[in-house]
Amino acid sequence: MSPDAPVDDCTVLFRALPRHLKFSREAKRTLTTFARSLALRVVDGRPFTCLITRDQELHRLNRTFLANNYATDVLSFPASSPSDSLGEMAISVDRAEAQALAFGHSRMDEIRILMLHGLLHLAGMDHKHDSGRMARAERKWRAQFSLPETLIARTSASNSQGVRHPLSANQARC
Repeated sequence: MSPDAPVDDCTVLFRALPRHLKFSREAKRTLTTFARSLALRVVDGRPFTCLITRDQELHRLNRTFLANNYATDVLSFPASSPSDSLGEMAISVDRAEAQALAFGHSRMDEIRILMLHGLLHLAGMDHKHDSGRMARAERKWRAQFSLPETLIARTSASNSQGVRHPLSANQARC
């Protein structure tokens, strides 16, 4: 797919958000544009779906599909059969809000970090078993998209210092 070709099938859905966590039309447009940029630049134009919702829904999905009884920040569900779409991911706006505050950047930046992380999982990467391959990819794309420090880097830094990281309890199969 050419770099200029539109990725029409990238979808960002916003579900069950309370008033104080809602997104403006401009913010929704920005996140959808970012999803399309990720698809074009990171995964050769392969589309994906991203659900942005509450902790309760991530908890339900995590329990149902991964047998983990807690909410997490991002879950990835690769397509079960070969198709154009890479699959789906779900992001907790509650976690994004808290993590953005903890790390000193915007909620939009945190959602973009989570979207990048989830997309790398949809592309088949797994930071728990790949000898740093996903961390290197995340670092590369973070720099190219001008994003703050990524999930893997934050978790690795705090774990190597013996500090309990706010994300460490929330990393199922992110």
